[in-house]
Amino acid sequence: MKLMVTALISAVLLAGTANAQDFTGTLAQIKQTGVIKIGYRQALPPMSFVDKEGKPIGYSMDICEQIANKTRSTIGRDVKIQYVPVTAEDRFKALVDNRIDILCGATTRTLSREEIVDFTQLTFVTGGSFMTLKGNRIVNNFGGKKIGVVKETTTLASLKQLLAETGTDAKIVLFDDTDDAFKAMLEGKIDALSADQVVLIGLALASGSPKQFTVLSELFSFEPFALAVRRNDADFRLVADRVISELYRNGQILEIYDKWFGGFSSGRTTAFEALIKLNAIPE
Repeated sequence: MKLMVTALISAVLLAGTANAQDFTGTLAQIKQTGVIKIGYRQALPPMSFVDKEGKPIGYSMDICEQIANKTRSTIGRDVKIQYVPVTAEDRFKALVDNRIDILCGATTRTLSREEIVDFTQLTFVTGGSFMTLKGNRIVNNFGGKKIGVVKETTTLASLKQLLAETGTDAKIVLFDDTDDAFKAMLEGKIDALSADQVVLIGLALASGSPKQFTVLSELFSFEPFALAVRRNDADFRLVADRVISELYRNGQILEIYDKWFGGFSSGRTTAFEALIKLNAIPE
């Protein structure tokens, strides 16, 4: 009888070991191909952008590289990173069509978007704001002015609501990406640029002359950022969530924050500090 019990326990343990290796979804695909495809937008500093050599870098990219490392240890094989540029318009379709495995950048988590993709734990909190050239006295007085904003963004919806609620007669000018909108502001084609405040700060930093810009401190929307993965892919999402939670628990997220925001501000927002405490989920 004792031998039978021992054999049964051994069989259960062996079955558990086998099942642990039966990866599904994105993890199974990555194990088979040895490649994790990271989607990113190229002009959203400091969240995701390219350096002078064309390498993708940024706050979100640092987090996604950590997720790639965790994926390697989880599936037990070497994994190469393939960076895939996406746009505001095609980023979610890129996930659905399997062109990317995870979307890194500055993506707001919303319930309507969760009909298409799944999201990890929150990675950042910010909100919509405005940027103008310093000396431009239109701040908080946008009547009759042109405001640039990227199409297919939550900022666009919030901006329309803000102008309607305040009765402001401003013209919204749509752009395909933030880089084009920023250039238009520099060339005087628009009077102000509206985007997530963190993106505006990043644009100022990346310009090399941040003091020539004014970014409003007030926010007109709440934008909780997260990374997007394919819908109903719980195992891969758990790998990402484990990385994010550990970054919050061990304080490494502060190093990443200071690396990308230290040049603009020496302090951290209370919202970000609260985010760390709320998302430091124990293992």
